[in-house]
Amino acid sequence: MQLFDLNGKTALVTGSSMGIGFALARGLAQAGARIVLNARNADRLKDAAETLRAGGATVATLAFDVTDPEAIRSAVDTYERDHDPIDILVNNAGMQHRAPLEVFPTDTFERLMRTNVNSVFYVGQAVARHMIKRGEGKIINIASVQAALARPGIAPYTASKGAVANLTKGMATDWAKYGMNCNAIAPGYFETPLNAALVADPEFSAWLEKRTPAGRWGKVEELVGACVFLSSSAASFVNGHTLFVDGGIAASL
Repeated sequence: MQLFDLNGKTALVTGSSMGIGFALARGLAQAGARIVLNARNADRLKDAAETLRAGGATVATLAFDVTDPEAIRSAVDTYERDHDPIDILVNNAGMQHRAPLEVFPTDTFERLMRTNVNSVFYVGQAVARHMIKRGEGKIINIASVQAALARPGIAPYTASKGAVANLTKGMATDWAKYGMNCNAIAPGYFETPLNAALVADPEFSAWLEKRTPAGRWGKVEELVGACVFLSSSAASFVNGHTLFVDGGIAASL
């Protein structure tokens, strides 16, 4: 299992104080990585770090806004200078807003795109500049099953996750020559705070169970294996790929 061993590696996970980001950070820690948690809410970030440390993880925190390129660059450069090289980046931070497209607020559309797409570029570029110098690095962007499918009321989110999947291809195309692996994970429907309203909706959950071949919501822990794989030497020749972890929903009509 040495192919999947992350001992000695440092992983920065954006939006990791809760939900999918926290689960991925915990999973990477269990595989041996040092973890750098990121969020805007300092209190929530502190609580997440304490929880991981209680489980034996080595954890640092970086509180910055993933939509602020100057703050990102400063935080990444300072961490690289004063601590460890960032070997693994998981671009997880994101948001959702549901509304019919014809009345979707313009300012919310712009905020959603900044959070879901711009942040992947900003953080990815800031970290990649250091990885390029070292001739190695792993970037995993969190896309969505909505990169391939659409549902009513979330067209801007669908557009943003399609952009993440294609930006991942572009990262791989530009940066593979520097020894970097850039891939994405596309989760299906998982029980997270972002989906709390849908999980609580019996009608939607019943529809989802019928629509998904696996017949259920996903558990966030079921994303960990894909993330560890793409972060490890086991994925040394995997580049520009979007790995769907969705219970089969994208494969089935």
